[in-house]
Amino acid sequence: MSKSTESHGQAPTQDAREALNRLSDENALLRAALADARSQLAELDCAPGSDVLTQLLDPRQLHGELVRVLSQCARHGTQAALLTVEVQDIKAINERYGRVAGDATLRHVARLLRGLIRTSDAAARNGGGTFSLLLDHLDADSAIETAGRIARCIAAHPIDLGHAELKVEALVSAASILPGDSIEEVVRRAARNHERLKEFEA
Repeated sequence: MSKSTESHGQAPTQDAREALNRLSDENALLRAALADARSQLAELDCAPGSDVLTQLLDPRQLHGELVRVLSQCARHGTQAALLTVEVQDIKAINERYGRVAGDATLRHVARLLRGLIRTSDAAARNGGGTFSLLLDHLDADSAIETAGRIARCIAAHPIDLGHAELKVEALVSAASILPGDSIEEVVRRAARNHERLKEFEA
């Protein structure tokens, strides 16, 4: 009888403590996600068609902004840049920490991107963990420098998951937009440059 009582009175095992920590983290992330969702719902009327998760532009809106920038480059002979931002290991984050943590990571990156661009620039989520930044009046060298700065900034700002911080990394490539370019040329150039960066980083 006393042996049974001792067994029931033992402190939680390590596995049990870890499970409790995970539950606590998930609850914290769910509360944060709920607050974000409420904020997003309040903003939907002001930003129709935007990406629901991040409140950035969606691909259709990005296309419209790209048309505008191409027209401006052709009219004034200026350059611009299209940056591709790919969050690394987002699938692994979803699998290890849950979808709530994955969504929180994407919102975290979106907030960082909004803070790193000018009001004349545009930020969009393409889907999954991939984002695009359309930067006006930027030459090729400045675009490459900006891509590196953005990648470093994302790496320097981990996301708080409760009992642990998760370092987030992203591949950021740059493609120039030149006077006379078509949308198809810019999109192909951006895809090609991003694939080259992935091969280089592999």
